[in-house]
Amino acid sequence: MDTSTQERLQAAHTRAGASPTHSGRRGRRRVTVILLMAAVTLLVAAAAYPLIERAAGPAVLAARDVLDTSPRPSGSTGQAGGDIPGGTAAPDDDLPAITRLDPALRAAVRQAADDADTADIDFWITSGWRSPAYQQKLYDDAVRNKGAAEARRTVADAETSQHVSGEAVDIGPTEGAYWLIQHGTDYGLCQVYANEIWHFELLTRPGGTCPPMREDAEG
Repeated sequence: MDTSTQERLQAAHTRAGASPTHSGRRGRRRVTVILLMAAVTLLVAAAAYPLIERAAGPAVLAARDVLDTSPRPSGSTGQAGGDIPGGTAAPDDDLPAITRLDPALRAAVRQAADDADTADIDFWITSGWRSPAYQQKLYDDAVRNKGAAEARRTVADAETSQHVSGEAVDIGPTEGAYWLIQHGTDYGLCQVYANEIWHFELLTRPGGTCPPMREDAEG
């Protein structure tokens, strides 16, 4: 074996012996980098979650809709679900929002509307019975536009809203709502929430006393 051949064999042996060491170091560095990246990702996600929850923007809500596999509330979200075309109705209108109200509530509102008309007060129903699907849509829209915390103060979800059971009406315009606040106990009608002058329920007998108002729909 000549000198050059011997030198080549020694060099090859040296490279072969060194390779596992270098490979092991590279593998350990790769694992360390992956673990660091995973830790950073978790920290960023933890910090961002409260902001995402508060923001409740369209993209977040869309993602929730895709991931959420829970059953959706039943019923239509249009006129058949309680929407009032044009936003106003009378107690005698043939609309599901009116005809599906609790009969006693509807009768009380009809009497109030007649007396308001005699007093030359504008008075109409802006919302009445709502299907679970329509109520949930209103709630989801409020979350999208205001954020979850503020939405809960003004809109109940499908499981808790008295509109779904036909036991609540919203009265407009402002003139009519204020008139009913003053005279509602004559018919057993009570303002329920301090922050909603338009929302009334049949909560006492005519001439009775209304229960204390709640601060808002969440309180």
